[in-house]
Amino acid sequence: METAMKSIDTDATHILAADHRTVEGLFEEFEKATSSDRKAKLAAQICTELKIHAQIEEEVFYPALRGKIDDDLLNEAYVEHDGAKVLINDIEASGPDDEFFDAKVTVLSEEIKHHVKEEEKQQDNMFQQARAADVDLEALGEQMLARKEQLKAQAENGGLPPAELATMRA
Repeated sequence: METAMKSIDTDATHILAADHRTVEGLFEEFEKATSSDRKAKLAAQICTELKIHAQIEEEVFYPALRGKIDDDLLNEAYVEHDGAKVLINDIEASGPDDEFFDAKVTVLSEEIKHHVKEEEKQQDNMFQQARAADVDLEALGEQMLARKEQLKAQAENGGLPPAELATMRA
C-alpha cells in the first residue's frame, strides 16, 4: 500500500504569501474579539507570526534579491518592517488594558496590508520581480522553512526577543 507523501511547497514567494494570509486571518479575528483575554492571545500570536516572517525575509529572502530587483522596493520593505517592529515591540510590552492597545493593533494591521500590497498585489510587485529574476525560489524557500522552524521552536520554548530594528534607531 502506497502512502501519499504530502508535498511541501518550497517556492519562497508562496511561503511568504501563506504567512500573509495567516496574519490577515488573525487580524480579522482580533477585530471580532470582545474579551481582553482573547485580544491579548491574538495580539501575541500576531506579533510572533510577524516577527518570524520579518526575520526570514530579512535574513534569507531580501538579501537574495538585492541587486536583482528594484533596490528602492527592498529598501522600503526594510523600513516598513521597522515601522511594524516598533509597534510589535510596543504591543508585546503592553496589554489589552492599555488605552491604545486596540489602536496599535489596528495600525499594525494597516501597515501590514500596505506592505503585503507592495510585495504581492500591486503592478510590478516584489514577488513578480523575484520570479522574473535569476533567483532559485525553491532553494530560498527551503532555507526559509528551515529558519522558520528554528524560530517557531524558539518562540515556543521561552519566546522570541524583541524585534530588532534594521534601519531605524529605537
